[in-house]
Amino acid sequence: MSDQAVMLLQRSVVVLLALLAAVLHASAATAQQNVRVPVEQGGRTLQLTAQLFRPSGSGVVPAVAIFHGCGGPGQNTARMAALLSSWGYAALVVDSFSARGLKDVCGRNWPKQADADARAHDIDAALAWLGKQSFVDARRLAFMGYSYGGGVALLRALSPRLDDRTAPAARAAILVYPDCALADALGPKLVVRQPTLFAMGGLDDWTPVPQCQGVIDRVVQGRDLIETRIYDGAHHSFDALGLPVRYLPDVGNRSKPGGCCGAHYGANEAAWKAFVVDVKAFLAKAVAQ
Repeated sequence: MSDQAVMLLQRSVVVLLALLAAVLHASAATAQQNVRVPVEQGGRTLQLTAQLFRPSGSGVVPAVAIFHGCGGPGQNTARMAALLSSWGYAALVVDSFSARGLKDVCGRNWPKQADADARAHDIDAALAWLGKQSFVDARRLAFMGYSYGGGVALLRALSPRLDDRTAPAARAAILVYPDCALADALGPKLVVRQPTLFAMGGLDDWTPVPQCQGVIDRVVQGRDLIETRIYDGAHHSFDALGLPVRYLPDVGNRSKPGGCCGAHYGANEAAWKAFVVDVKAFLAKAVAQ
C-alpha cells in the first residue's frame, strides 16, 4: 500500500471515529425507553414496538416520529434519534414490522401499495401517541421516513386534498431517499400540507431523484413548502456509516420495469454530514419555534 493510500485510510478512520464519538456522546445524554404504540388494522389493535429517545433535562419539547426502511429499524434510525435527542427533541423510532410478523421485505417480495397504505396509519398512531405524552408539545410534531418508510411518509405528507382528514397533526415531514413510486396512487394533482424536506442521493438507483422530482412536479398547492437536498456522489443509504457501496442484485426496485430488481447502496460520509446539518436547520425552522 502506498504512503498516500495509508494517509487516506488513516484520515478516514479518524473522521469515522470522530463521528462515532459524537453519536456516542449524544446517546450518553439520552434517556431511552422501550414503548408500545397501538394502531388499528383490520378490526384489531396491533401493538407496535418502538424506542423512545428523550433529551436530558425537564420541560416540554418538540418530537419527531421516525419510520424505517424495508430492512426494519437499524443503526441509521437509532443514530438519527440520538442526534435529535441531543438537539432537544424527543424521538420515537417505530418498528412497523415486528407486530406484523415481518423482518426484512427488501427482496423480490417488495411491499405492495396496500402494504404501504396500511403502514401509513402507523404515522397517525405514532403522532397521536407522542401528542399524549406530558413532556411533548403536541403542537410541535414532525415525522421522518427512510426509503420504503419515506415513501409511506410521502403518502401522509402529500394528498390530493388540503382537507384530507387522514392528515396527521404534524408541523413538518422529512423524506429520506423516499420510495416515491408509492405516490402514484395519489393521483395527478397533489397538495403539501406542511414544510417537507426531500433528502436524496444524486446517484441513487433504488429510489432515484427523477422519480421524486416527478412527484414534486405534480404538487399544485403548497409547492413553496417543499425543500430538496440532493447529495452529489451519494447512493441509497448514504447514512449507513462504515458500509462500502455495493450492488444488491436481488432487491425489489419499484423504479425498474416490473418492480425488479437490483440497486446500489452504501455510505457517503460527506453526504451524511451535510444531511445532518440540513435536517437540524430544517427542523429548527419548521418545528422548534
